[in-house]
Amino acid sequence: MTHRPPGPLIGMVHLAALPGTPRCEWRVERVAKAAAAEAQALEDAGFDAVLVENMHDLPYLRREVGPEIVAAMSACVLCVRAAVHLPIGVQLLAGANRAAISVAHACGGSFIRAEGFHLAAVADEGLFEEADAGPLLRFRRAIGAERVMIAADVMKKHSSHAITRDLDLREHAKTAEFMGADAVIVTGSATGEPVDMGDLRQVRETTRLPVLVGSGADAESAPHLLEHADAIIVGSSIKRGGRWDRPVDAAAARRFVKAARKAR
Repeated sequence: MTHRPPGPLIGMVHLAALPGTPRCEWRVERVAKAAAAEAQALEDAGFDAVLVENMHDLPYLRREVGPEIVAAMSACVLCVRAAVHLPIGVQLLAGANRAAISVAHACGGSFIRAEGFHLAAVADEGLFEEADAGPLLRFRRAIGAERVMIAADVMKKHSSHAITRDLDLREHAKTAEFMGADAVIVTGSATGEPVDMGDLRQVRETTRLPVLVGSGADAESAPHLLEHADAIIVGSSIKRGGRWDRPVDAAAARRFVKAARKAR
């Protein structure tokens, strides 16, 4: 099955901390309603898709997040699904890709963002020693979720890649394609950090897969990024004060869309 990005502009919906996590303050119903309101603001601003993520669940667990998080995430995605007509993506931090694809499949999601899909890395959460591609693609087939696109981070942000330092960015992108990713994501070194344009061009020239930008985009950079990328995932610059941990700023979201659309 051939997968394409759901559209060039993908807005982040960062869920408030979910039950059982250290920063949790709200019941699931309130988290879900807030998520739906942010998704509606992004749809009204002209975004093509939204990506729902448990960003406030700091500090993150590695791969296994627990049934309480999967259940809460599902409730939130269903609430977003009822509120907007946009394609919806799911990311479950950190690297809980099988849980993410389960939520997307059950709740009408179109894609997931996958960390640790190929090759090993050392992240905030510890060592991602096993690439997830083999287990994840078999799991997707087993539950009949082949329609759900897997967009894999290339050299994941917030990570050290010393283990694979003998492989350059091109080799990482080639490996993601070889291992069966449907799209690849290029990022800066951390959330909100801009992508190096040289890195983006390298990946674009290396792979036949759709290429997404996964951090640091703003209204000024969006037109240049879309010269080389098929889509942009944006969060920080469309939030109040340019901070990912604040609500969507409707005016900033509209400015971003206007700038990006003009470039296209």
